Amino acid sequence: MEKITGKSISGMVTIGPLRIFRWKEPDIPEMKVERPETEVARFDSARNTAGAKMKQFYQEAISHVGLDNASIFKVYQQMLADSEFIDSVRSMIRSQGINAEYAVSQAEQNFTRIYSADSDAYMQAHIADVQEIARILLRTLRQKKALFAQDEPCILYADDLTPSETIQMDTTKILGFVTKEGTPTSHTAILARALGVPAIVATGSDVDDSYDGKTAVIDGFSGTVYLDPTPGILSVMKEKQDQSIRLKDLLQQLKGLPSETKDGHRVEVAANVSSASDLAAVLKNDAEGIGLFRSEFIYMGRDTLPSEEEQFNIYKLALETMAGKRVIIRTLDIGADKEASAFHLPKEENPALGLRGIRISLKRPEIFKTQLRAILRASAFGKAAIMFPLITSVWEVWKAKEILDEVKRELDKKGIAYDHHMETGIMIETPAAALISDKLAKEVDFFSIGTNDLSQYTLVVDRTSRVLSDFFNPHHPAVLKLIRMTVENAHKEGIWVGMCGELGSDLSVTETFLKMGVDEFSVAPYSVLPLRQQIRSLDLSRKN
Repeated sequence: MEKITGKSISGMVTIGPLRIFRWKEPDIPEMKVERPETEVARFDSARNTAGAKMKQFYQEAISHVGLDNASIFKVYQQMLADSEFIDSVRSMIRSQGINAEYAVSQAEQNFTRIYSADSDAYMQAHIADVQEIARILLRTLRQKKALFAQDEPCILYADDLTPSETIQMDTTKILGFVTKEGTPTSHTAILARALGVPAIVATGSDVDDSYDGKTAVIDGFSGTVYLDPTPGILSVMKEKQDQSIRLKDLLQQLKGLPSETKDGHRVEVAANVSSASDLAAVLKNDAEGIGLFRSEFIYMGRDTLPSEEEQFNIYKLALETMAGKRVIIRTLDIGADKEASAFHLPKEENPALGLRGIRISLKRPEIFKTQLRAILRASAFGKAAIMFPLITSVWEVWKAKEILDEVKRELDKKGIAYDHHMETGIMIETPAAALISDKLAKEVDFFSIGTNDLSQYTLVVDRTSRVLSDFFNPHHPAVLKLIRMTVENAHKEGIWVGMCGELGSDLSVTETFLKMGVDEFSVAPYSVLPLRQQIRSLDLSRKN
């Protein structure tokens, strides 16, 4: 027996035969082509096919993990549509008269060499994207369809897995997976968690091919993988697996129960929504409301702006579905990694610090007004709240509220009904907002802490970067201090505070946030019941 450890993605145990998957760079010979333009056309056909596949993956990922975490497939789609890499492949086919496969392989090597020589961390992180695009194109050109063709269910081992490999997993055949590389906050890990696939990443250990076909165990509670386990270990793990299944069944019994600690401290556990199709999952998992309705999905994947009526019908559907439970609609948060072609946003050197979030709404007030009218009209059909993203100063709140009041007056003149008492809030997702939260709290009815961006901007680390994974720590004292400060300042002004980022579903810090005074958590639908169970297991009056 061999035992290896890594970072666990989910608290589950799975047992099955191990299958080792190794991406082998195909042997691609250089071949001369008589008609380079015909070969370019073949390459473009493969590129379009791959782009359509990425679009499909993007839509699937949105329903599983939301817009933010699905964005990697949008990046792939855009790179396949138009990028320096694609231009380079075409150029080599034409100038050298070579086959498309060889041109793709050479372009990958060239770009990897260029990016590796650049000291900029962003450029180095881009290497993985280029390599993945090359792999996707080569598979398409060579008409390779099944990545993990298995007749029987198995546990998969790989050095690493990409998001596109993960989302294609047949969960009836892939019992779980183990990777040598990766991080718990990577797109791959987040997808695995959403798909309910037990996984251990970042083991740092290679697995010998002799274990292929032998029994393996993933213990998602301890982050341990057992290869060819002894009868004693196997017996213990089977019992642990049975316990985890019983635990899953017990979670269903939490439906209808309050999210309340043993000593009577009550909080709200709501769900994040990234598309209308998420509403079924919200109901299935018994969320107490929608704490983050990501309205930008209405604007993405299209060439024209959505009409007021189209938006109204989507918001109305959400409000009627939730039947009186609060639905917090975040105004459009386009920009950075979330692109919408209808906005024609300029190319920026650093889009994460550029034109995005509330900045676009204030720069393009007519688009903003259309959305606000739709939200206000829909508020007559349920309990709506409105929330502005990426706030960094008080004047932005003033300006956003000024435009909101202007729209309200227009509706009043026309006699159009809306909820005159609808709450207005902002997202605290920058250090600037947290540091002036005492002033911001005087302007709004609630805060919602976006821990993903707050951690990223505080630590100056791209949370999706594999290169920088060692530097990204959402539990960093600076991040927790900003959260505590925000909660304290909000409560001084008598407003409530929610949390809608990944940290909200991190059960290891639930007690910490409850003691800070967080009033509401909004998490992915599949995280609602585990979080409720954690809350109900705590006693805040107990001294450690």
